[in-house]
Amino acid sequence: MPDLKLLEDLIALARTGSFVRAAEARHVTHPAFGRRIRALETWAGTPLVYRGQQPATLTPEGETLLKTALQVVENMSVARNRMRGSLAGGDAVLRIATGRSLARTLVTDWIARLRHRAPKVLTAGTRVELSTGRMEDLTTRLEHGKVDVLCCYEHPAMSVALSPQRYRYITFATDKLVPVCQVDLRGNPRHALREGGHPTPLIDYAGGLAMARILGDRLETTPYALSPFMRTDSLDAALTAVTNGLGVAWLPWSLVVGQCRRGALTALGGRGDEVAFEVRLYRPRARMSELAEAAWAATARRLP
Repeated sequence: MPDLKLLEDLIALARTGSFVRAAEARHVTHPAFGRRIRALETWAGTPLVYRGQQPATLTPEGETLLKTALQVVENMSVARNRMRGSLAGGDAVLRIATGRSLARTLVTDWIARLRHRAPKVLTAGTRVELSTGRMEDLTTRLEHGKVDVLCCYEHPAMSVALSPQRYRYITFATDKLVPVCQVDLRGNPRHALREGGHPTPLIDYAGGLAMARILGDRLETTPYALSPFMRTDSLDAALTAVTNGLGVAWLPWSLVVGQCRRGALTALGGRGDEVAFEVRLYRPRARMSELAEAAWAATARRLP
């Protein structure tokens, strides 16, 4: 039997279709990742990947081994969760993976509901481990059983590549990107969305951010005169830039609703300028720890 990490490498390669992206997801160098795949091929006694193709494609033997790898990794994850849940005297832990901005808004609110509202799931003797990062890395953590649930954005422009045979989800919330800007001392918008004239400075997103993919099509077809002023891979940085009057940004309503209601920021345009998206909560179909199952059940019951 090969080392478990080699099976996880094969899963990462199949999911990303790229040696480079798979190496990044596995936190190793590209050459080291290639050596690990070759080591797995040596064990199997046959090529597992067609070399020189983009995207990287598994051979029929690779596809066969991939099915086994998925089962082995999932079974090991289930066994580990059960053992952790049975440790005497140990705190039960709910492990959540999500993006940085979701962590400070919807996910933190969700944790508070699990802690304070009946039925109280997060009671004495329970803990929460909240991990954030790139969605590709977080998806890998869920696939490898290192977290219980994944909370992420969902939109036609971007979708989490999780097998529906192994994972299921609930729509945790709906949100929307709304163009907002700072309000001046007279209570008027500091910037405007105009179809002509002097362009409005735009606070845009870097390509690696989920919001960049969700917003991309809308910005390409917008009739407004916009001039890119700042690009960032952080929603918090974009919000700070808007709060400081540097331009207009499309930000999640959940992130700015408080400041808009207080009059510090204002929404621009109309409903046609908003971009709706979902927030989903993913879990394995396999049985999770008792705490994770309780949190999932309580959350599903509270949804409309």
